Amino acid sequence: MVIAIDGPAGTGKSTIAHLIAEKLGITYLNSGSFYRAITLAALENGIDVKDESALLAFAKKQRLDYVNARLVLNGVDVEGKLHSDAVDAGVSGVSSVVEIRHLVNARLREITKSQSIICEGRDMTTVVFPNAEYKFYLDASIDVQAERRFKQGVSNLSLEEIKEAIRKRDEMDKNKAEGALKMAEDAIYLDTSLLTIKDVCEIILGKIHV
Repeated sequence: MVIAIDGPAGTGKSTIAHLIAEKLGITYLNSGSFYRAITLAALENGIDVKDESALLAFAKKQRLDYVNARLVLNGVDVEGKLHSDAVDAGVSGVSSVVEIRHLVNARLREITKSQSIICEGRDMTTVVFPNAEYKFYLDASIDVQAERRFKQGVSNLSLEEIKEAIRKRDEMDKNKAEGALKMAEDAIYLDTSLLTIKDVCEIILGKIHV
């Protein structure tokens, strides 16, 4: 079984997917972590993330694994480094490279061959798992998105700077040549702005029959 969730940053996708995975006893898969890990590795190795050919050649050499809902890059758990301001600034550009999307999507599909999963990202319902049994699109106002990100405490930016960064990233994500952020026609839409995490989990679980 595949449960796919899409939506912009700050809508609660990661937290909700993680909780539902625990509730149903299935694997949680965060697609964004794969792009963030490639971005992190490129930055740490002096690779220009705007040089697509160099970035792709570098990405092909990286080993990406997912263990206990944590991203393991070349044998090292890097989950704690994936949400720095530098990674935030570069990840949308990295994930815009079509060939890198193909690499990551192939890895995601490989992981899901042997187990039931819940995955979240930008194009899970439209590109990666178009035949997922359950599809959801989570949304929230830009003010709520920024406030949630700010409260995570992993950014050194001000609330207004975070809001502008999210606005720019969402705009980039919606205009990607491939894997753009958009809602699948058969996805269930949920605006989480005024809902608690518990509210959203209950709504989603109410739609899933296992």
